[in-house]
Amino acid sequence: MGKLGAAHIVWDWNGTLFHDNDAIIGATNAAFAELGLEPITLEQYRSMYCVPVPKFYERLMGRLPTNEEWEVMDGTFHRYYAEHRVRCGLTEGVVELLAQWRSAGRSQSILSMYGHEDLVPLVRGFGIESHFIRVDGRTGPSGGSKAEHMVRHFAALAGVDPSRTVVIGDAADDAVAALHVGARAVLYTGGSHSRSSLETAGVPVVDTLHEAVAEAERLAMAA
Repeated sequence: MGKLGAAHIVWDWNGTLFHDNDAIIGATNAAFAELGLEPITLEQYRSMYCVPVPKFYERLMGRLPTNEEWEVMDGTFHRYYAEHRVRCGLTEGVVELLAQWRSAGRSQSILSMYGHEDLVPLVRGFGIESHFIRVDGRTGPSGGSKAEHMVRHFAALAGVDPSRTVVIGDAADDAVAALHVGARAVLYTGGSHSRSSLETAGVPVVDTLHEAVAEAERLAMAA
């Protein structure tokens, strides 16, 4: 699938292809409750969220969580999220966008910071796995940056040119990871970050995935 050297998209999963905001904020507040912290709204989450995730907790707690606190919060978050993700679905229009990009002879893949063993069956369950030449989730501990995972992802993508690749995600860290491998990025406002926080990344920011794909095509063709 995809022509050698053709334009390529690396898709983020959570908050981008997978519209899981409700599960994310619910899991975050469940983790906060373990330490007696007050719940936050989705708007507060989107304005304050950052990676590495312990820094996000520092913004809310006024200090970094201890190792023990982090383990409790991280474990609670993932347990709650796993229970509630079943009520979430793909972002509107995703199936059509993936099919159109693929039918044009271009390739695409997924790189997510969601655990690999959980990600793959979730993607498969939505019936969209065949659109991607590779699906990679996080391996190792949670809470870090996507940059090093992006290096490994590209090492496994045969024939994909980083200079003609665009990363589409909902977090500033997606732009950082793209830059780390020499790719471009387009950030989508429908997920974990507010528009104002995304605009600090210095890359195009859009409000729909349709716009994101159009911008990705423009950037890849200009490379």
